[in-house]
Amino acid sequence: MEYQDVVQRLAPCGLDCSRCADYEDGEIKELSFKLKKLLEGYDRLAGIKEKHQPAFKGYNQFQQILNVLTQASCGGCRSDHVKCPVDCHAKTCHKEQKVDFCFQCDEYPCDDQFDGKLRERWIEKNNRMKEVGVETYFIEQSEKPRY
Repeated sequence: MEYQDVVQRLAPCGLDCSRCADYEDGEIKELSFKLKKLLEGYDRLAGIKEKHQPAFKGYNQFQQILNVLTQASCGGCRSDHVKCPVDCHAKTCHKEQKVDFCFQCDEYPCDDQFDGKLRERWIEKNNRMKEVGVETYFIEQSEKPRY
């Protein structure tokens, strides 16, 4: 994958927006639609099954969550319609600093980006990108669980 393609998929902080459950063009949204379609009418059977398998008592809640997943509408951190719940300084800072990723900034690692464990992960991700290159980092991340 080319550098500019990777830039569109990765947030400036290093998280992979394209694999987020809220990403409008993501696989999670696509698969949620498919699962919702495959399960049309299943609520009747779930009602029967709940007598022998208590997990099915929560089927209506599962359907509600599935509906939410099909409504994903975030364009990613570089888009005009960001819906990421994480308060991230890099969403705007990278534009001011004229860099694609935090590690490319002269002020990296700045004090404004994240606290605690999230900060540790941010530094780890950016150091890895700097070490192996953005394209290789993206491939590595795509082979790991997103969450």
